[in-house]
Amino acid sequence: MNFLRNSVVALTAFAATPMLADVTLYSGRGETLVAPIIERFTAETGINVNVRYGGTAELAILLEEEGDRSPADLFWAQDAAALGVIKPLFAEMPDETLERVDSVYRDADGRWIGISGRSRAVIYSPERVEEGELPATLADLTDERFTGRMALAPTNGSFIAHVAALREATSDEYALEWLQGLAAIEPVIVSNNTAGYQAIADGEADIMLTNNYYLGRFLASDPDFPVAQTTFEAGDIGNLMMVAGIGVLESSENKDDAVAFVDFLLGQTAQQYFTGNVYEFPVTGEGIVPVQGRGLTYQQATDAAPEFDLNLIVDMEGTLELIRESGLL
Repeated sequence: MNFLRNSVVALTAFAATPMLADVTLYSGRGETLVAPIIERFTAETGINVNVRYGGTAELAILLEEEGDRSPADLFWAQDAAALGVIKPLFAEMPDETLERVDSVYRDADGRWIGISGRSRAVIYSPERVEEGELPATLADLTDERFTGRMALAPTNGSFIAHVAALREATSDEYALEWLQGLAAIEPVIVSNNTAGYQAIADGEADIMLTNNYYLGRFLASDPDFPVAQTTFEAGDIGNLMMVAGIGVLESSENKDDAVAFVDFLLGQTAQQYFTGNVYEFPVTGEGIVPVQGRGLTYQQATDAAPEFDLNLIVDMEGTLELIRESGLL
């Protein structure tokens, strides 16, 4: 790798035009979601972004294995849990970057920062679930009335992170009891959140705990998509606000360009993209125009959200062990 880099540097002395700078990004966010905004960054700054896409958990494990030998300059994770695991490998971000985001959306020590937000929410079939049937709290999801009717993606990163948050908000004993309650009602196991939405639309399930932003995508393709969305009662842990976030690796030799990428993602262009194209919530208030008619509004989600420190979501292995013990895996 060093030989190739040295060769490129030597060749630029003879090039008619200068080579672009570059940074390496490990992205746990899917290529279809983030490639357009990465391309926009390169077009505006001249900084190339070499992206390695993969699952958030998979890339976090890889970064731990690589340590300070990693070629990555940045790690963009789907959830705060993975960011917490990798936190020791991150450099502190500049204050001017951190101050663009409320403290609830960033690491308390300034080593990672949220880029977009999403709310955990309940989706359901308005044709098969009466309003009076809807669960008021996360605990209500284990009620026998949902036996065989609830879709569940137990391997999904957001579900695992939510269970980790439940452990912190209550106890391991309570979280295990809740998981066992889910197993007892014989949920319809799906591979991911997208499959859960489709299962409800297809009549294979009636209700699911998931992330809010998928509904906007389905409705954009089909305004009559037969799935509705709601929250639990205000303050319930079921309404957890979560973030996709990013950190700059301490081992990076391109920290200035890496921070420039982070700042771009926090700017109006990128924040509007995440709001209008990905249907997530902005983490800054810089002139963002909300998308109407695409499920929960930002105000609804924040009004319903519990007070919870996302920095506490770190023990993914222990959480996975609880999920296995419950019989869901």
